[in-house]
Amino acid sequence: MRKELAKDFDEIYILDLGGNVRKNPKLSGTTHNVFGIQVGVSINIFVRRGSSDYTKKRRCAIYYHAIGQDWLKEEKYDFLDQKGSVSGVKWKKLKPDDRGNWITNDTDEEFQSFLPIGSKEAKAGSSVPAIFRDYSLGVSTNRDSVAYDFDAKRLAKRVEQFADDYNAELNRWQKKGKPADVDNFVSYTKIKWSRDLKLKLEREVEISFNPRCIRDAIYRPFTRLKLYTKNPVVDREGTLEFFPTKNISDENQVIYSSNHCQIPFMVFAGNLIFDAGVAGRAGQCFPRFTYSADGKHKQENITPKARTLFQIFYDDDGITAADIFHYVYAVLHHPAYRTRFAENLKRDLPRIPFVGVGRDGVSPSHKSEKTKNGTPTRHPSQIQFYPLAAVETMQGNYKPDHNPKASAKLFHEFAEAGKKLAELHVNYESAKEFKLQRQENKEVKLDWRVEAMKLTKDKSAIIYNDFLTLAGIPPDVFDYKLGNRSALEWVIDQYRVTRDEKGNIASDPNRMDDEEYIVRLVGQVITVSMETLETICSLPKIQPE
Repeated sequence: MRKELAKDFDEIYILDLGGNVRKNPKLSGTTHNVFGIQVGVSINIFVRRGSSDYTKKRRCAIYYHAIGQDWLKEEKYDFLDQKGSVSGVKWKKLKPDDRGNWITNDTDEEFQSFLPIGSKEAKAGSSVPAIFRDYSLGVSTNRDSVAYDFDAKRLAKRVEQFADDYNAELNRWQKKGKPADVDNFVSYTKIKWSRDLKLKLEREVEISFNPRCIRDAIYRPFTRLKLYTKNPVVDREGTLEFFPTKNISDENQVIYSSNHCQIPFMVFAGNLIFDAGVAGRAGQCFPRFTYSADGKHKQENITPKARTLFQIFYDDDGITAADIFHYVYAVLHHPAYRTRFAENLKRDLPRIPFVGVGRDGVSPSHKSEKTKNGTPTRHPSQIQFYPLAAVETMQGNYKPDHNPKASAKLFHEFAEAGKKLAELHVNYESAKEFKLQRQENKEVKLDWRVEAMKLTKDKSAIIYNDFLTLAGIPPDVFDYKLGNRSALEWVIDQYRVTRDEKGNIASDPNRMDDEEYIVRLVGQVITVSMETLETICSLPKIQPE
């Protein structure tokens, strides 16, 4: 979009008024934001001089000015009053990079030097290096309230009603002579119409309910729902192609990574179909394997090229595709990687560095340090991110900047940590339950049913319902975040009863066949969170130059 704007206009002015509370929690929407909202605000002026011909080639000048991020909204109002016009502002002229980014980061060049996790070119069959051959958005329904539910029977009833309503509209449209203006013809009373659903109507596609199309899916972190997978009830089937049959969940895993400017980067692994907005915003899914439509033919999704590159850099022919999959998952969790490339990860697919040890294996100033078994201690200053180009130093007469043997050991440490993280996240429902203090209200009869859980103000306890409070939540549990929320806060947010405008239950997470599922899940997610943080902390420290 930025590239197209630069083609259409002669001058562009961006006045950044800040106030992004989601990005900077120290700010207040009512105090710092000019509109009293949560997202940042900017004033953008687009100037076209002379000809209005869109085909004319233009040399657009782009100007930018940002006011103090900690300014109160009254200070921003005063600034606007004082400046009055474009001429009153001291602008900085921006020089877009080759990819059309107007505001670049000092990490852009380094980030671009790493191996792409996936690319459109590799997906199309090109020989361009990438780790995963195929990847996809998750399932996009455009009508979650129809296509998802905690209960399969309730979901089936709702989808059957949706099919009846849609087919009735299709029949009415056909009887009226198939008017071209579908937007103004269809009734919006019972159906949420999307562009794709209207196209299906124009193609006279009927909906027939099939109970076999109800599958388990990851809707939000640590939230497994039933999903009706068949188009056109869902608009885009996304990751369904990675799990064409139910039994494939036993062997395939997917790494989901967010890719959106409005939330902090998050990554999560699962062995089920993923929703497109697992993080609350769109993300991409990278599977371990891909399959034919009938699920009978499996193909490795780690490209042979990527495997070769890893084997060359680490001088280790024993590196497997599974090792690379888990290595990637560990790198995407590493604090140094996520902190340094936070802005890049909001707008681009991840790129994966080779983590390696400097040529000497140890820092000269730390050669006297020894581990218990007498081997030299690796110092963080010697552990670095290496670019894709570093592979070339392992070939011919070049002398590599890294120590291949020590680096290979480091690689396998990351792979083992990534494997542990994936097992924790995929098998969270099998985790040991963290022992919370169950404080029961003796004046209320025993009840495991949840309406809406909530944290106490100090976040030390969860008010489960009128009967039960779960106390003794470890404070560190909130450090494990997936996007804007911690894992525990995702569970509290998702496992609640919702009702429609008439007060009827629209969604109910309570299970008649397992009444203690939710209270047990709370303890399991706390365990997974704490073990995730422990595993991340055990990763070798990296201090990239």
